[in-house]
Amino acid sequence: MKKLIIILSFIAISCGSDDNINSNCNFLFDAGVNLNVNTNLPQFNQLQFNSNAVYVANQGNNGVWLYRLNSTTLYAWDAADPSHAPGACSTLTDSGTGDIVVCSCDDANQYSLSTGIGLNGNTQSCTLQPYRVDDLGNGQYLVSN
Repeated sequence: MKKLIIILSFIAISCGSDDNINSNCNFLFDAGVNLNVNTNLPQFNQLQFNSNAVYVANQGNNGVWLYRLNSTTLYAWDAADPSHAPGACSTLTDSGTGDIVVCSCDDANQYSLSTGIGLNGNTQSCTLQPYRVDDLGNGQYLVSN
């Protein structure tokens, strides 16, 4: 019986609220994404080459950023800054420096498309919201959640 009480106490402590979780990273909702990407088409052609990104509007919270890391890896990230409530300034745009996107809010949060990690600004330890990318072959991908 003593072992059971110890185990239950451990479970209760483990399942309790975590004050270290940053509530500022909970602005994005689980938006439905179902995007077919064909890198042979002009709008996605840049994704045939490493370290290139393409923005797709009308998907996710504020659009989706697609990023070709290398010949075998394509990432898809929500284009909304996870450190901000949705708004006009929270859509992440190309910073012009390769794999970095930035919000236009006063804090100018920056994130890496190659890792999803916040780089500077008020990122509050938030990371970009990833989406699933399935390689269908022949330069075609399905991005979904």
